[in-house]
Amino acid sequence: MASERPTFTVGIEEEYLVVDRESRDLVSDPPPAFMSSLEDILGGQVAPEFLRAQVEIGTKVCSSIPEAREDLIRLRREVNNAASTHGYAIIAASTHPFARWQDQKTTDKERYNELERDMQAVLRRLVISGMHVHVGIEDEEVRIDLMNQIKYFLPHLYALSTSSPFWGGELTGLKSYRKSVFKALPRTGLPPDFSSWGEYQRHVNVLVSPGVIEDATRLWWDVRPSARYPTLELRIADICTNLEDGVTIAALYQSLLSMLNRRRTQNQRWRQYTSMLIDENIWRAQRYGISEPLMDFGIGALVPFADLMEELIDLVAEDAEELGCLEEVQHAREIASRGTSSDHQLEVYHEALGTGSTQQEALRAVVDFLVERTVV
Repeated sequence: MASERPTFTVGIEEEYLVVDRESRDLVSDPPPAFMSSLEDILGGQVAPEFLRAQVEIGTKVCSSIPEAREDLIRLRREVNNAASTHGYAIIAASTHPFARWQDQKTTDKERYNELERDMQAVLRRLVISGMHVHVGIEDEEVRIDLMNQIKYFLPHLYALSTSSPFWGGELTGLKSYRKSVFKALPRTGLPPDFSSWGEYQRHVNVLVSPGVIEDATRLWWDVRPSARYPTLELRIADICTNLEDGVTIAALYQSLLSMLNRRRTQNQRWRQYTSMLIDENIWRAQRYGISEPLMDFGIGALVPFADLMEELIDLVAEDAEELGCLEEVQHAREIASRGTSSDHQLEVYHEALGTGSTQQEALRAVVDFLVERTVV
C-alpha cells in the first residue's frame, strides 16, 4: 500500500554570533541576563549554544515557506533587540571575520561538557554557525529514500548559502571555510546510502549499543533524518546573512523533496551518484560558491551556476507552485546574479583596503556590514 504524501512542513534553525558593537569582536562572556531575557521573550524557540557567543533559534513548525519567513523575521528582530540592550548585535554569518577561537568561553551545560571531553580541541574550534532546515516527511521509508536522492542537490544549495570567507582574521580563499572547520568532527559529510529505514537503524544501533554515541543526534551529516522530529534535516548550508536568501534555500529544499517524492510515486528515481563525485561538487561550492561552474554528471561537463539554477527552477516549478513558494524559489536567480554573503563580505573588505584602511579596519567594516544586513 502506497504511503500518504508527506506534509512537507518546514522548520528553520539558525545560529547567530553575538558581537560587541564597539569592538566588533565576539562577546565571549555575555552576562546570564542576556540569555534569560531571550528565554523570557521566546521561550522554547531560543537556546544557548556550545559557545557563549552564540544563540540558536528555531521557527515554529510551519505549514508554508511564507509562514516560516514571518517567524524568522520576528526571531531575528527579537534576538537583536535583546542584544542591543547590552550594547551587542547579532550577525548571521558562518564565521566571524577576525575572532579567535582560543578566546571563546563555553556554555556550562552537561551535554556540552560531555562533548568537549570527548572531542577536545576539535570541538573548541567550532566558532562557526549554520542554518538547518527541517522538512516534514512522516513515513520513515520515504524519509530514507529521499535522503539518498537529495544528496545530488546538496552542492547547489550549499553554494547559494556561502557566508564564511574569513577565519581568525585571515582571508581563506574559500567562500565557505565553515565546512573545513566542521569536518574535523567525526560522523560528518555525506551520509551513506541506506536501502531502508531498518538498515539505517541497524547502523545507528551498532554505535549506540556499546556506548560509542549516545543517540542519532551525534550523526552530524550534511543531511540526516532528525532524531527528534519526523523530518529530513538539511545541515550543509552556511547561515545566510540576507534572510531572503535563507528562505530561498529552504524553499528549494522543500520543493526538491516534493519533486523527488512526486517522481517516486510515478516509479521514477533521480539517478544516484557516488559520494566521490558529489563531494567534488561540494568542494567546488565550498571553494568558489556561485562564481564557478559545478559538474553536471549527467552530461559530464562543468555548467555555469546561473544555468544550473535555471534548470533547477524549471525542475521544481510545479512543486514550488503547489507548495506556495514559487517566488521564493525564483529568488535563486538573484542570488546567482548578485552573489552570496561571502561575495559581499569580500567586496566590503577589498573596498576598505582600497581606500586606505588597515586590514583590521577592513575586517571591522565587514562586521559592520553583517550587523546592518542581518536584521530586516
